[in-house]
Amino acid sequence: MITIDSLREYGANVDEGLARCMGKEDFYLMLVTKAAEDEKLVTLEKQLAEKDLCGAFETAHALKGVAANLSLDPLTKPVSEMTELLRIRTDTDYTELLTKSKQAFERLRAL
Repeated sequence: MITIDSLREYGANVDEGLARCMGKEDFYLMLVTKAAEDEKLVTLEKQLAEKDLCGAFETAHALKGVAANLSLDPLTKPVSEMTELLRIRTDTDYTELLTKSKQAFERLRAL
């Protein structure tokens, strides 16, 4: 079960995330739980494998928005890097950034 303490250990900026949720801890935890259940990363991986850079940008940008708004910093960093590369449709090997994103996401799900 995701808790404030487990999110702090994960590396989330909980105080910032709570501030965005007007200090409502239950609301913040509900949003984080929903984010942990999201399948955007699976979609992003598929789009990158298919070289769908436009679709991958849209998906990465949405994922970045969720992670950043909830201050899930370990996930935000690699997804932000991918988003900026995809913004200009950089055709490159995204394996390392995708792996970092997946690892951060799996750590979040394990909470």
